[in-house]
Amino acid sequence: MKRNHLPHYSDHKWPSPLLLLVASALFLLLIFTLTLGHGRYSDSSSAGDFYTAELDLRGDGNARLGLPKLPRLAYMVSGSRGDGSRLRRILQAVYHPRNYYLLHLDLEASDDERLELAKFLKSEESVIGEFGNVMVVGKANLVTPKGPTMIASTLHAVAILLKKASDWDWFINLSASDYPLMPQDDILHIFSYLPRDLNFLEHTSNIGWEENQRARPIIIDSGLYHSKKSGVFWAKERRSTPASFKLFMGSSWVMLSKPFLEFCVWGWDNLPRTLLMYYTNFLSSTEGYFHTVACNHRDYQNTTVNHDLRYIRWDNPPKQHPISLTLEHFNDMVLSGTPFAHTFAKDDPVLDKIDKELLRRPRHHFTPGGWCVGKPGSHKDPCLLHGNPNLVKPTLNSKRLEKLIVKLLDNENFRVKQCK
Repeated sequence: MKRNHLPHYSDHKWPSPLLLLVASALFLLLIFTLTLGHGRYSDSSSAGDFYTAELDLRGDGNARLGLPKLPRLAYMVSGSRGDGSRLRRILQAVYHPRNYYLLHLDLEASDDERLELAKFLKSEESVIGEFGNVMVVGKANLVTPKGPTMIASTLHAVAILLKKASDWDWFINLSASDYPLMPQDDILHIFSYLPRDLNFLEHTSNIGWEENQRARPIIIDSGLYHSKKSGVFWAKERRSTPASFKLFMGSSWVMLSKPFLEFCVWGWDNLPRTLLMYYTNFLSSTEGYFHTVACNHRDYQNTTVNHDLRYIRWDNPPKQHPISLTLEHFNDMVLSGTPFAHTFAKDDPVLDKIDKELLRRPRHHFTPGGWCVGKPGSHKDPCLLHGNPNLVKPTLNSKRLEKLIVKLLDNENFRVKQCK
């Protein structure tokens, strides 16, 4: 059945007045935080200082304050064999009662690992069971990192989130080697001022050498029909580049809007299905599928923001995988203003530094936010005693994220990097 789906703006473009509106909203955000912060920020210069005011800064019942409603985020956090403890740590670091979380340990992980993860969600040391906003994929998918099974797993997660939780605004994918650089209160605070149909994905049509290495070869992912991972197979034949659509490539890490993902999953236009079939034989399809769908459809090409919201470091020239981040990268991570970073080795010391200085999170505790009303500094997790989930207390890190978003949406920066 064909659906009539339009973004919020009927001409499918973001004219200059709207960009001025977004800029004005962010300017008002800056004025508001400075006004509220007068006497309410701690005098300490640490990156994790909180507002001391006990104000509900955008609860659903506070329209009288003239502030935008807080968004809801939907996370997919994925891992493989041996990643159960890493997923638990990431979940505690990014958890917020307003959001939704889907945890996926692929088929290489044991049933015992999935069971342990599910037990944690219901344990006494976790508040998650009370809010019921975290799910674990019971029937795991086999995932080949360089094959289309990664896209299939992501679309599966999106479909579950659309079915189980229909009121979220953006989808974010994280792996076991990712980690947040700021509390969820900061992200919710800043993104409450943005249009809900923005899609953050790094992309370019200037694919260069990747045309011969990615687009023209034909690969077969055995994960589509085998029960054990064995990599991808290469066909002898090569194919020409497509003529009916333009290829875009970029980062696998995205923050995508709900309207766009509904289009990809429900597909009332045939473009998402056509491209999904094309990318079935494409190496590293996660680096091109969503980018190509968005930039080849007039409803979504004007909603793209050319950034993946991750801090990532590469060798020069770039190798197959990015550099594993360590303590020497900490200051650059903070200054980047990005809410997440990729990639970290398991239990690297820099994660403890992020917990302590940016998240203010003791090990095995949840990242504190406005919803946590327990006494901080005690052995007991203050988030085990919780209050209003609509209460947010942004840290000083939110100013760095605000600066990044203002730069990305600048009139001279936004359009010129959009689906080019």
